[in-house]
Amino acid sequence: MQVKKDKFLEKIVKKDYNNQIEEVLENKQFDESAKNLLLSILYKIETSYKDYKTVKRYACTKDEYIENVIDIIKNDCNMIKIAKNNSKEMEILKNRTFLVDKKAKEIICYQIERKLLYCISKINKKDEIVKDKYFIINKTLSDMINIGNNINCVETLRDFNGWSWTNVPSEIESIEHNLIYQNLNILVGNKFLNDWVKNNEYIIDYLEEFKNILEQYYGEKNSNEFIDILKKLSFLLYIKVNESQKNALKKEKKELEEFLSKIENKEQYISDISEKKKEATNKFNKLDMIINNKELLEKEYTKRNKNLPLNEKIFSIRILAEILVKEKQNILKEIETYNEQTKPQNYIKTKEELLEKLKYLKLLDIRNQDFEINQNMIKLQKIFLKCFETKIEKANTKSEIIELIYLFRYYNLLPYDNKFNISELKEINRELSSVERKVINRAVELKAILELGTDKELNYCIIKNIFNLRIIDLEELNIKISKEKDKFFLQIFDENTFEEKIQIDKDNINKKDFQVKLNKKTKLFI
Repeated sequence: MQVKKDKFLEKIVKKDYNNQIEEVLENKQFDESAKNLLLSILYKIETSYKDYKTVKRYACTKDEYIENVIDIIKNDCNMIKIAKNNSKEMEILKNRTFLVDKKAKEIICYQIERKLLYCISKINKKDEIVKDKYFIINKTLSDMINIGNNINCVETLRDFNGWSWTNVPSEIESIEHNLIYQNLNILVGNKFLNDWVKNNEYIIDYLEEFKNILEQYYGEKNSNEFIDILKKLSFLLYIKVNESQKNALKKEKKELEEFLSKIENKEQYISDISEKKKEATNKFNKLDMIINNKELLEKEYTKRNKNLPLNEKIFSIRILAEILVKEKQNILKEIETYNEQTKPQNYIKTKEELLEKLKYLKLLDIRNQDFEINQNMIKLQKIFLKCFETKIEKANTKSEIIELIYLFRYYNLLPYDNKFNISELKEINRELSSVERKVINRAVELKAILELGTDKELNYCIIKNIFNLRIIDLEELNIKISKEKDKFFLQIFDENTFEEKIQIDKDNINKKDFQVKLNKKTKLFI
């Protein structure tokens, strides 16, 4: 009831985004080509967003989306420069198609709508949205989610034009990042991901929240496996995209390996810490003696000032005493750290933390990283599909199962690489078929779609074809079954188009096996 009310209000309260963006642009020193490009972007988004949301399902409202874009332009873009042939901007870009300077709030971009929209999405994002307690993963996972969100932001402009839905893999900035982000979007929802990306309350550990949601809905085993592969992929994709970071990471890996080698010899490790603790204790005692002895304090004052430039000299003995007290407090903390490190339980914890850090850095040693990425992408899809089966099992209403039909159809048609969509992947064919069967059977049980055959296998063979359709509104489609010679064919229609005849791939079927009349259009969704 609320959904119908919202749609009704949307019709009668039409917002004039054109005026809204023009008011913002009046206060910006953008050139005319940049302003015209922005107006064109918003017009196309407004035209295509309804179809986008019908197909995608888990997306914010059109108002939220457009207002967010306008808000970023207003608050986070001081300058947008369009690169034209032989221009200064073209020289700055060199072999890139855009450049985003977050600090200066400036964008330089080719005159390509989807590229400019990508830049707008990118410019206001924080570099790290994962807490720094997650060594290295705080950077790599932040990078993965931010890139995925940027690509997701462009989708309505890139893949929808107001009357059709298509995608060109070569136009997606990173197919891997996009697929992973869509996995996350389907599993935890658009709102959670947007909150994570904005991460205005850094006190919240969103990775922990993400883990809790996965555990709650899909079980601890699936959650742990999914997150483990997600972290690994985030690192592999990070070093693929950020080639310049490899040397720094290799150096860090070497230092950690050397430190691990030292602590492997427990006796030597404890001995080294004890020696450091002894040195720190001596420093502490010496400072304590100086602070409590006026003569020694005066000598220290003279000694320190002798070697300091004029602008850094200590102006009084009282100030020196305050400095020494702070130094003494810092050394005390150092001694406490050494005490903690020598405790048996903390020795084990330190070793485990080092191994956890090296777990990801060791991925730098893999020679064929593209192969490793592919293997882990396949593993991630298999776990994702297990989780999706759980969503099907938990669906209890007609509207819930229809939502899942749309989501699975959308997922099926996502590009896996430049050659294949998800539906064409042999490596996960068994898992895809399992999900198809479950969602179809559940939809029949909940009376969301017609039961077309007298048995589940025939029903599956007919209805599975809808998961490869780019018809926008599945609920409006009609099907027609016909017989030619000894074979049966399926034809699918919506109000604008019809699909070519598809042979129903099941042996030994005849007319009496169908529960709908042949050669007659029948609405599939009830």
